[in-house]
Amino acid sequence: MSDTNSAAVSPPYPVLVERKEDYHIEATESLVERTLRTLKHNDLFAVFDSQGNFAGGALGPDGLFYKDTRFVSEFTLRLGGAEPLQLGSVLLDDNGAMVVDLTNADLHTAKGRVWLQRESVHLSRVKFLKDNASFERIRLRSYGPVGRTIAVDVTFDADFADLFEVRGTRRLKRGTQSFRRVSDGEVEFRYVGLDDVTRRTLVQFDPPPSELGDRSARWDVDLDSEREQAIVIRTCCLIDDEKPASESIAEAFRSAHRTRREMASQRVLIDSSNPQFDAVIARAWSDLDMLVTETEHGPYPYAGVPWYSTIFGRDGIITAMLMLWCAPYFARGVLKTLASLQATEIDPASDAQPGKILHERRGGEMAALGEVPFRCYYGSVDSTPLFVMLAAQYYEQTADIETIKGIWPNILAAIGWIDTYGDVDGDGFVEYARMTDKGLSNQGWKDSSDSIFHRDGRLAQAPIALCEVQAYVFAAKQGAAVLAARIGDSDLSAKLAAEAEDLKERFEAAFWVEELGTYALALDGDKRPCEVLASNAGHCLFAGIASPAYAARIANLFVGKNFNSGWGVRTVAVGEARYNPMAYHNGSIWPHDNALIALGLARYGHKKATLSVFEGIFESAIYDELRRLPELFCGFERRRRQGPTSYPVACSPQAWAAATPFALVAAAIGCQIDPHSSSLQLVRPVLPKFLDDLTIRNIVVGEARVDLRLARVDGDVTTAVLKRSGDVVVTITK
Repeated sequence: MSDTNSAAVSPPYPVLVERKEDYHIEATESLVERTLRTLKHNDLFAVFDSQGNFAGGALGPDGLFYKDTRFVSEFTLRLGGAEPLQLGSVLLDDNGAMVVDLTNADLHTAKGRVWLQRESVHLSRVKFLKDNASFERIRLRSYGPVGRTIAVDVTFDADFADLFEVRGTRRLKRGTQSFRRVSDGEVEFRYVGLDDVTRRTLVQFDPPPSELGDRSARWDVDLDSEREQAIVIRTCCLIDDEKPASESIAEAFRSAHRTRREMASQRVLIDSSNPQFDAVIARAWSDLDMLVTETEHGPYPYAGVPWYSTIFGRDGIITAMLMLWCAPYFARGVLKTLASLQATEIDPASDAQPGKILHERRGGEMAALGEVPFRCYYGSVDSTPLFVMLAAQYYEQTADIETIKGIWPNILAAIGWIDTYGDVDGDGFVEYARMTDKGLSNQGWKDSSDSIFHRDGRLAQAPIALCEVQAYVFAAKQGAAVLAARIGDSDLSAKLAAEAEDLKERFEAAFWVEELGTYALALDGDKRPCEVLASNAGHCLFAGIASPAYAARIANLFVGKNFNSGWGVRTVAVGEARYNPMAYHNGSIWPHDNALIALGLARYGHKKATLSVFEGIFESAIYDELRRLPELFCGFERRRRQGPTSYPVACSPQAWAAATPFALVAAAIGCQIDPHSSSLQLVRPVLPKFLDDLTIRNIVVGEARVDLRLARVDGDVTTAVLKRSGDVVVTITK
């Protein structure tokens, strides 16, 4: 059934209780209309156009952002008084820098005569970020006589807009802004916010410009006297007493490169018979390296650029889960960071309750003032059970009991929240209901205001119990039972194990919808099931709460055309009342959602369905210029000789999307690591049709490491151990 036809027969839904979209990202223009490039380092990120400029206007995403504030809102370059011609624009393979090649257009005198023909001067821009500073080197080279000086002009500005202002939120009042020229080669913008925080943008030029204005600089470059010349611009983002960068551009570049090289030495290496797949893997690693921020508790993958470059609980946990088999150090950093931010008291404004795990943390002015509730916001129902679930998975993968002992009080507090505040009506299921009208109305991963609904399209009313949240609680208690036994609390271990089994029985009875052949999306506040075909059921397979018979029926749904567009599994199936392939959560395709579904299908042995998901997601990535998976894309049916349809304001890169290819590999080969017995098991390994062989190096198994090669031979997959370091046993289960 095509999307067009299904839209025509979808039943109209009654508009009974429509909610205003929670913190909606305005889309006056699509991010895919312009070629944008993103760079990030720790708390600093930048969004450039393809020439390396910030030229998107007040509501465009362009700019240099630091801790949720835009410190540079405009930065444009002209050559000889005209916009240069673009020759090329790339991100380095490791996301270490943006490189732009430009040349001059035909330059005219006042009387209209061409005084310099196009393509006479080459201009290159190299831009990169480090800590709180942006570095740029502009290099000019002439390939013949120029005859006069040629002007290099830059215009720049700093609006100090809060990220939520850039996203479209209107403010009635702002702080005060000032400008000063520090020297002939340095200017400073200053903003004193309503939060009494001073934010400064310091722009430093080397050599000093020929002319420096309040918002512009010009160099009159004589390329006849010296054919190659360079200009270096350093922009420092400073909050209160922070100091500007002191290292040179060369020192900063070498230091950042050294850090990336050290990160790369820890990783699992994947290469294959398919160069396009290798490119997807390489880009995914580079994106994760860029999104990971070093915190005082270890590395934490920030959610995504531009809108979510900060700590998100759910996103960080799921990213760590998807990467556990090949980068367990992500999980350690996520667990320690979130443990340090766990709520300890009731605060309705931030939806906080004792034991609850963070949803989102923001460092901007609006969050500090409470204009948005996200300074430390706890409005997610799933982050807390996912935290416990990740802790158990991390221990199972690494045997790192010391980390578990360090966060054990936090695990117990999280379980306490699940059993008390999480079950607001005492029915044994975990529900959510926001504590004020400023909080998110929906608090699962599908958190848009219209994402949880009944068969006829009516929105579900709180308190809402999502199917996947019950699955997470089941897995959390199962895993915590194992941890409690290892800690030495056998009574708690037995109690948690029994609670998990009891929840499984009650879940099957309350959520299974025989007519649909899947679990209800949710139970509403009146305990009526939301009988909707939604991808959430796939998370129930991932967490292991589903019975094998029910899992088989769900697997059959996910390979059908109503769910699977050919590019992956839609969030909502074609034909549902609110199905819309362009909607954020009601018909779109999310790579991380598909990764969890694939892992769930593989868990229950449905490898053919697993490969269907793997192949669709991979083939969608190769249509991207950078071989990158975005946050999401539209759920239109796949058409021959056409790529997937982009979503207009999707983050790219996005951490859990970047983690998706690694999870799909693990699902296909059935990778199970047991450090306790120093064993690596491959359960029913299969390869997708686009891979004839796959080599994986540096898999960590306890204190050992192993390299594997898998190959398709006569319809089967063979496995060879290429190298071992330490004692490790590799077994294959067919």
